[in-house]
Amino acid sequence: MTSRKRKRDETTSSTIPKTEEIISSESCLSQPSDQSVHEVITYKPSTLPAIHYDPDTTEPISCSLKSLDELLSWKRQEASLFNVATVPLASRYPPLHSCPRRTLVSHDMMGGYLKDRFIQGAEVETPYVFYHWEYIDIFNYFSHQMVTIPPAVWTNAAHKHGVLSIGTFITEWTDGAKTCEAFLADEESYRAAADKLVQISHCYGFDGWLINIENVLSETAVKNTGPFLRYLTDQMHERVPGSVVIWYDSVLKNGSLDWQNKLNDDNRMFFDACDGIFTNYNWTEQSLEWMKSYSAAQGRFADIYVGVDVFARGVVVGGKFETNKALKLIRKYEFSTAIFAPGWVYECHEKADFRQNQDKFWSLLSDYLYIHRPSSSLPFISSFCQGFGKSLYWRGQAIGLLNSNSEIQPLYLSENMDDGGWLRTRGCSEDAWIGGSSLMVEGMIPSGRSEVCARIFSLHVPLATRTFVSFVYKPPVGVKISLELKTIDGPLCTFDGMEEIAREWSFRPLFNRYLRFARKCGQWSLDGWTTRCFLLKMTGCLLREVCIRVSRDGGDEDICFNCRIGEIMLLDAESLQAPLQSVEGICVNDVVWHKGDGHTQSKVLLNATLRWQYPTPQVRHFQIHWRRPRGPDPRIPPGPLTLIGRSYSTLYRVVELEVPAAPGLIELVVEPVSREGFRVPEAQWGRRTLSYSASSSENPSV
Repeated sequence: MTSRKRKRDETTSSTIPKTEEIISSESCLSQPSDQSVHEVITYKPSTLPAIHYDPDTTEPISCSLKSLDELLSWKRQEASLFNVATVPLASRYPPLHSCPRRTLVSHDMMGGYLKDRFIQGAEVETPYVFYHWEYIDIFNYFSHQMVTIPPAVWTNAAHKHGVLSIGTFITEWTDGAKTCEAFLADEESYRAAADKLVQISHCYGFDGWLINIENVLSETAVKNTGPFLRYLTDQMHERVPGSVVIWYDSVLKNGSLDWQNKLNDDNRMFFDACDGIFTNYNWTEQSLEWMKSYSAAQGRFADIYVGVDVFARGVVVGGKFETNKALKLIRKYEFSTAIFAPGWVYECHEKADFRQNQDKFWSLLSDYLYIHRPSSSLPFISSFCQGFGKSLYWRGQAIGLLNSNSEIQPLYLSENMDDGGWLRTRGCSEDAWIGGSSLMVEGMIPSGRSEVCARIFSLHVPLATRTFVSFVYKPPVGVKISLELKTIDGPLCTFDGMEEIAREWSFRPLFNRYLRFARKCGQWSLDGWTTRCFLLKMTGCLLREVCIRVSRDGGDEDICFNCRIGEIMLLDAESLQAPLQSVEGICVNDVVWHKGDGHTQSKVLLNATLRWQYPTPQVRHFQIHWRRPRGPDPRIPPGPLTLIGRSYSTLYRVVELEVPAAPGLIELVVEPVSREGFRVPEAQWGRRTLSYSASSSENPSV
């Protein structure tokens, strides 16, 4: 898969005029599924709104709102369908409301909306990504633009791990003061602004707001700030259950701008009106000690997020690779924490060392962070993809450039043992089974020790009566690798046996999807990957931990090892009985035609949005193809399927696809790939033909 290099590398200019966006679902009604869509080629400028589509390529992009006028005029029907989060917030254990000490990460990087603004992915080998989700409770996407809407890629990744994703509402300095005077003028004004913030959060599927007012407020404005926060918080809780509104420590009750670095009588009124406060960074241990005994904090220690600036600007405790010093003090006094700009490990260091520095940073903090367990029903599947890498892999083979969502992330550990042994897990993009990275388990088993065990997942997942387990890995030399599942002991949990699934299962009278699962088991691929599968028979059991056990294969000397884990999959065996569905209702709209540039100037480039219907819980992703169908001359066979890209929702933007010159007829094809990794039979793929002709009035010189 290749994509045209983007011409524009900076955030889309706010000077580009907006146009009305037609919601695709409406135009689908005029496209019967058994008919071809016809288009007349014109090379007119795109009328798609530049706020939602890159003006050079028409790629869908995430964006902010930059003014109060933009906020108050926002309409749901003009929202970007592509930026709507498609992953619901996963359950977790313990739930957020019962966590006594929480961790918020505020992602502030170079103004925001960098390569992550490209919703369908960007060609960056080493972008900034966050993958230590098990340690945090809330992810805040931060920029200095007035209404910061998190890009869907961040909300989807957070939701997979049960982490809240929140946007930012910010006003600053002189312009910010003017904005506040307008929307805090009276009850009608602040309710109108709050209603829009609620609608935006609900529409795009994220979970709340950080409210950051960093400018002086008049007497009237500050009087209305508390009621604004209370109204916003109440409406968010009602419309988006589980959401949060958090106030940043900045303005005081008298309207002056004066960062307190703690909760006190001067900012308590804002704290009382919402779900929490994010303190400024220049606190001392005395600040924490005072706050611990402050009356307004009693019973709400978890709602006080003590700020830590990783860049260590100003007079702060810790920061950089000494951020752990700050967390040690914060946890000593039993407060939550807000870690601001942990992208320091990316911005201020060599990009090639990003993974190493990110792992070092979070490893230093790990003693003061708390692991949260995803709590959901089966299936549980992870191929450890962090959302970036050198290539996109499918079943161990590199198939193109990476355009992949991150998978459920494991625990990344670094452990030194008393007897000299050590153990580490890390992401590695040099080779993978599916996606862009695999999990590397490496270490040293010292003399006198027979084995080591790496905990890679901490979960809260009920197992089925019959659970299929698939384990894909590359066996290392000199050690044995085994997968270990640990359940919570309880009176209702009974183990009824385990059976390894070998290829001879293929000859059993089983359902078709059972057969396809079994045929992948016990097989080795040409490059060393192997798959082992098991059928567990258990009743009333809850999976708590997934571990990789590494044991020596003879001898008693120190032995170093490294083992690559490609995928772990746990499935309810009964779910494989359900038939897979067919893709339905494909529609094509928002078509834009471009001419090729340079030596391809005579080529025709198609840009179009595809939408379809399919139950997304059944799939890992969709593959989007195109081909030339059989022509009117029966001697001309149909062209081969050509992969365009992949989608993780029922929506995809075809961008700069070179198609035959007009008049032409092409077929656009949507192929679902099942969550077990099986290719769905071609008869169940979705198809839509698109015919096109040249415009008689089109000026060839345009």
